[in-house]
Amino acid sequence: MSSENSTTKWGQFIPLVSVFFFWGFVAASNDILIPVFKKAFDLTQGQSQLVSLAFYIAYTVGSLIYMGISILIKKDIVNTIGYKNGLVLGLVISALGTLLFYPAANTGSFALMLSGLFIVALGFSLQQTVANPLAIALGPISTGSQRLTLAGGINNFGTTIGPLIVSFAIFGTSIGKTTNMSIESVKIPYLVLGLAFLLVAVLLKFSSIPDKPEAIVEKEGSTGLERSSALKYPQLVLGMIGIFVYVGVEVSTASNLPAYMEHNLGFAISDIAPYISLYWASLMIGRWTGAVEAFTNDISLRKILRFIAPYLAFGVFLAVNAIAKHNLTPFYVYALIILVLIAADIASKGNPARMLFIFSLLGIMALAVGMSNDGMVSVYAFTSVGLFCSTLWPCIFTLAVSGLGNNTSQGSSFLIMMIMGGGIVSWLQGYVSESIGIHASYIVGVFCFAYLAFYAWRVKGILRAQGISFDEKITGGH
Repeated sequence: MSSENSTTKWGQFIPLVSVFFFWGFVAASNDILIPVFKKAFDLTQGQSQLVSLAFYIAYTVGSLIYMGISILIKKDIVNTIGYKNGLVLGLVISALGTLLFYPAANTGSFALMLSGLFIVALGFSLQQTVANPLAIALGPISTGSQRLTLAGGINNFGTTIGPLIVSFAIFGTSIGKTTNMSIESVKIPYLVLGLAFLLVAVLLKFSSIPDKPEAIVEKEGSTGLERSSALKYPQLVLGMIGIFVYVGVEVSTASNLPAYMEHNLGFAISDIAPYISLYWASLMIGRWTGAVEAFTNDISLRKILRFIAPYLAFGVFLAVNAIAKHNLTPFYVYALIILVLIAADIASKGNPARMLFIFSLLGIMALAVGMSNDGMVSVYAFTSVGLFCSTLWPCIFTLAVSGLGNNTSQGSSFLIMMIMGGGIVSWLQGYVSESIGIHASYIVGVFCFAYLAFYAWRVKGILRAQGISFDEKITGGH
């Protein structure tokens, strides 16, 4: 690898992370759309979760389309058109999806609304396939996972402000007052979002992001391990299930929270947005904490940043909500919960398997506290799940593709496919809630975290048998 790659290519990395922002913005905004659609279209809680199902199942459909076209043309699509063009194409597809919100709002069609979200997510599927390995490639491989975690932090900046902006656009106010919830108010913010997709597509087209990053070309040319399919690696197969349940518990915890707060705690729908924002901000807090190694090799500075980064991210959340004129008093106590995250991050010592195990156990504890308590204690417990989900994606991704060699790209595509868990688990929890209540339905998330703890324990032995160790720190998985 050339000396040019000894440092992170920030000039290329910074424009890349704009797409990570969009993924978070739209995904979190869905949690505002769910109660709006539920009331406007008179849906059950299970039916309202079709919003999440349509959005996340599109990732699987998009991956299948990608694989099918690649088989037909006998070439990998991104390798053929280039990484930059792949990003641009994905953004254009997402922009086309936003156009459906206009006729959907005018005709009051729930099916068209879901179709629009589906197409937006189809574009996201292609963007994810390109952007994740690209984020790892734009710098030294030793800090590849930290860059992916940092990009996830940008993603969660989008998830933090998304619910607030969309809530303001739909309700006409950012504070809890009597509001008009006309379905037609949805179309303008999503048309504006479509224009933003196109603008970023143009900017990326003329950016310095390479069509074929050197690190990826080198990886493609390596000998790797000689197995005929990525599916013959147990760490990948088990990791696919891991991605499925991880995205599932992350999304379902937030998407079912509005119904719990409205029906069990008496919150007005328009007052729930700050708490949804806090949930997604929790992922940003955790990811900023986990990304400190991407900035410096100084051990002492890293220790300091591990305390500064999470509270800086928390400050962003407070600032955004202050601008939106929300009462910040209920959120100050959350600063104490962040200390648990910091302690867990230190205890993990950068080892992805250990971090996955510790954070999964904390996720189970958070859900147990939430289910066994009422009032604001349960709300803080459920929102803290975001803290413990924060770094699980790079942990699972790294462990699952480790040792795949030339099959890494294929394995990555399979992992992206399993993002559909976000929709299926959300729908499952919504369906379960109709039988046992929304409060108790969070048991679904407990089972998800239990599998992740099992995977963390099992994959360590699998990788050790293949001569792969993460005893020192995350290395990027290659």
